[in-house]
Formats: sequence, C-alpha cells, structure tokens
Amino acid sequence: MSATMVDYQLGRLDALESEAIHVFREVAAEFERPALLFSGGKDSIVLLRLAEKAFWPAPIPFPAVHVDTGHNFPEVLGFRDQRVTELGMRLVVGSVQASIDAGRVAEPGGRWPTRNRLQTTTLLDTIAGHGFDAVFGGARRDEDKARAKERVFSFRDEFGQWDPKNQRPELWNLFNTRIRKGEHIRVFPLSNWTELDVWEYIARERLEVPSIYFAHTRRVFDRDGMLLAENPHLTSAPDEPVYETTVRFRTVGDMTCTGAVSSAAADVESIIKEISVARTTERGATRADDRASEAAMEDRKREGYF
Repeated sequence: MSATMVDYQLGRLDALESEAIHVFREVAAEFERPALLFSGGKDSIVLLRLAEKAFWPAPIPFPAVHVDTGHNFPEVLGFRDQRVTELGMRLVVGSVQASIDAGRVAEPGGRWPTRNRLQTTTLLDTIAGHGFDAVFGGARRDEDKARAKERVFSFRDEFGQWDPKNQRPELWNLFNTRIRKGEHIRVFPLSNWTELDVWEYIARERLEVPSIYFAHTRRVFDRDGMLLAENPHLTSAPDEPVYETTVRFRTVGDMTCTGAVSSAAADVESIIKEISVARTTERGATRADDRASEAAMEDRKREGYF
C-alpha cells in the first residue's frame, strides 16, 4: 500500500516513513551486498535516519558510500565524516580525482568546469569493485522530471545503465528484485517525498544538518543568474564581481555547479516556511549541470548517474 493510500490512517510523515522502512527491510532481505549513498546532504541524512529505524536496535547492516568530486563543500564533508563515525558505519569513498589520475575520465574545462558528470564512472567503478548489488539513493520524484519517471527499485544493466522505457511494474509496492551477475538495483526510498516533507521530517526528528543549509554570510559571484560561492576550483570572470551577502544552499554538491539562494532562513522552521512558498525545485533553481539541456538529468541517468 502506498504512502498516499494510508494518509487517512497515519499522518503524512508517518506514512512516508513506514513506506521507506518497508523498502529498506525488503532490500536487506533480498540482496547480499547493499550500500547506502551518503553525501552529507539533507536527503541522505533522512535516509540514514530511516535506516536506523528500520534495523534498530541492530546497527545498520551495510556501508555508506560517497562519490567525492574533490570539489565538495568542506562543511559537508566534515558533517559526512562526523555522522558516519557516530553511527559506527564503514565509509567507502569513491574519488573522482583518482579516476582522473587513472585516465578513466578527463578533467573538464570551459565556463562550467564541473566534475558532476564524471561521478558516474567513479560510482560504477565503486559499485563493481565492492560487488554492491543494491544501492540506496536519496533521489525524489519532485526534483526533476527524469527522476519522476523512475521506479522505487530502478534496474541497472551490466553497464550500470537505466532504460526508462524498460522498467519493472511496482503494483501494490511489490518489487521485482531479480538480477543477473554484474547487474544491480538503485533503490530510492524517498521517491514519494517532497523537499518540504524532507525538511518537516528533519524538524520532527530533530536531525542535525550541515551549516551551509542555513543563512550565513559568504562571498559569491553571479554567473548566468546563479550565485556561486567563491572557491579555489572556479574563477570568476572580469564581469562577475565577487561580493559578500547572506545566502544559504538548498542542495549541496560540487562547488563548481551548485548555486546558493539569497535567504535569511537561519533555522529549520524558517526554511520550512521558505520552501512552502517556493515555486522552483532546489535543483531547478541552483544546479548548473541540470541547465545543459531539457534532458540533461535523463541523459546522465541513462549513463549510470544517481
């Protein structure tokens, strides 16, 4: 039964939580080597909390995995390490820089030198190297129209690719978990959540999040209508003056393509009020890599992206 169908019996967050916990337990029962993608961002923080609840009082029975571009915000990496240590989890880090050094991918250049797309190769190498057969991710359907097409259990072939025209039905939350050697499943327990649901759950559970989600003073510059943080991996042009202002980040990722928003929201309740009236998704407003084309996210997902 879906979260929507049981809303009249449970509160909205209770229904979503129950559905996600069911997904976690289904994966633990059906797969041999699952892993959870944990970036230190808000969605993966909620994933960790749900995993805690799914297996309590036992520890979370799989490792955390992070694909580090080498250009991530240091506040988020510090939070990632802190949270994994608190839970006593094993952390597997796939390095995009190591992929570049090994000649697996080439360093991008140009006006938007983001390594985001390079994460796909590093992720697939990490999955294959550790033999993971199911990988939890924090993607939500409200983020992007390509993600709205995807099932909770997303089948990936031996090349890590996703075919949106060849997906398995999930009637009544019954999941087909059969895979052959070399294939794997991406699992998205937050598929039916929204950005607002995530923040309301963070408030309810009193979860800690990285400081950059809250309003703070930062040096930024405007590139194509996006506020980018001054950082050593991206040079502002002469017509892009750097200035200091109050911002926060709605999503976290590679510093070279993740924009900030002007905001005075300094606590979770203020963020909830802000999100309640927002008219754009967090990725649509602040991720340059999604602006490359109308099908930018879907193209990356077909190749094996998150």
